[in-house]
Amino acid sequence: MTLGTLVLIVAIAAVLLTVLIGIFFKDDMNNWIVSLLQNFCGVLFIFSGWVKAVDPLGTAYKMEQYFAEFQGTFEDTAMSFLAPIFPTLSEYAIGFSVAMIIFEIILGLMLLLGSWPKFTSWAFFLLVAFFTFLTGFTYLTGYVPEGVNFFQFGQWGPYVDTNMKVTDCGCFGDFIKLEPKTSFMKDVFLLVPSLIFLFFHKSMHQVLSAGVRRGILWIALAGLILYCLSNYSWDLPHTDFRPFKEGVNLAEEKAKQDDAISNITVTAYKLTNKETGQVVEIPFDQYLKEYKNYSDKEVWESEQIKSEPDIAINKISEFDVSDAEGYGVTEDILSEPGYSFMIVAHKLIGKASSQEVIVRDTIFELDTLQNGEEQIVERKIAEIQENPTTVDVYTWNENYTQLWKEKVNPIMEAAIQENVKVYGITGPATTSKLADFRQAIGADYPVYTADDILLKTIIRSNPGVVLLHNGKILKKWHIKKLPEDFEQIKSKYLK
Repeated sequence: MTLGTLVLIVAIAAVLLTVLIGIFFKDDMNNWIVSLLQNFCGVLFIFSGWVKAVDPLGTAYKMEQYFAEFQGTFEDTAMSFLAPIFPTLSEYAIGFSVAMIIFEIILGLMLLLGSWPKFTSWAFFLLVAFFTFLTGFTYLTGYVPEGVNFFQFGQWGPYVDTNMKVTDCGCFGDFIKLEPKTSFMKDVFLLVPSLIFLFFHKSMHQVLSAGVRRGILWIALAGLILYCLSNYSWDLPHTDFRPFKEGVNLAEEKAKQDDAISNITVTAYKLTNKETGQVVEIPFDQYLKEYKNYSDKEVWESEQIKSEPDIAINKISEFDVSDAEGYGVTEDILSEPGYSFMIVAHKLIGKASSQEVIVRDTIFELDTLQNGEEQIVERKIAEIQENPTTVDVYTWNENYTQLWKEKVNPIMEAAIQENVKVYGITGPATTSKLADFRQAIGADYPVYTADDILLKTIIRSNPGVVLLHNGKILKKWHIKKLPEDFEQIKSKYLK
């Protein structure tokens, strides 16, 4: 679905609601235009909130991206004192996510019902202004070249979408992905009705009695809290808008997308004169002939214009997995015949600390002893003892490791006995970290690494379990919904 289609559907719903209110609540209708705007914004906010309530973790991850970007933006500026705030905020991202989602839906209901018009008007205006700030910041970072701070306005350059660290505002979760400029213009548009509400809140309709309106809002609040929690705390989202949904053949989709990406060609060059601001767009063949006219990097800044891929490209194209030594195992995973279990954990929960240890060069000691040079041996050992080596020591979260030991491993051990391939994938980690974690949980299967954002996209559980068959996703389980034993999975899914 596109934004245009969504706006059209919301507009039709708003017109129908306005007509119904005009018929059944005629005495409560003060201004048809204001009521139409109330219904349009109310339906839009309820829908926007619902597609995020389906997947609160997705919104939390988006908030973490914003917090990280704000931290980097404020560092090394006069407002550097603000930078340390954002890592702390990031720790509570899921709480902020649920609160914002519920507030957005409740605000949409308040607009439809006409609850507390003055308060609702100000709440709507402030929330839209906040969204406009976020989407505007995201869009404007496209003008900020790599290595330049956002507040260094004099060093901004031409708009380049790859400059943006947050490439999607998450306004509609994973249901619709909007370009940052589109998101920004949407919020600018919503500022218009928000201002109208501020000045004409007395003209807003109010349906039903005050007590009934309050009752609806309280019931909605309680239901939304349970609904949001159910979609991440003890189960996966009931509707999956992401590419890695059940039934998708990863092997086939990745092959198609890789082919489409490899067929992308440079069709032209967009050249910007740094001195005059002149912009020239030249077809690729012509650029090759006239390259010498634009080769001076001090004068001309070039940007490639590329053809669009033949098919839509999504996160499946970024599915790239490596083993502990850094060698790629993606092809092995996707081409694995039969059934396989993929245990996904975007982050291994624990703490790392540094510890100094003394490493003795026993090989050198043996060699020198054979030559009879005992004094040299003693001196060399002493030198090593004076220069200890620093190693990482890991303290794993006990509750987290228990999940692996008690819920995951028994099933995986039984699967291995049935010749089913089992492996884990976590975010970027050193060889020593992976080895230490495998030892801590007693894993007999390998643990690979991949991009943590990719893993968050695959499954909203840490850890979560994915069952594949010949590269196709058959089933995904939240850790709290994982069956008690392998036989239950085998009887239902392994045919």
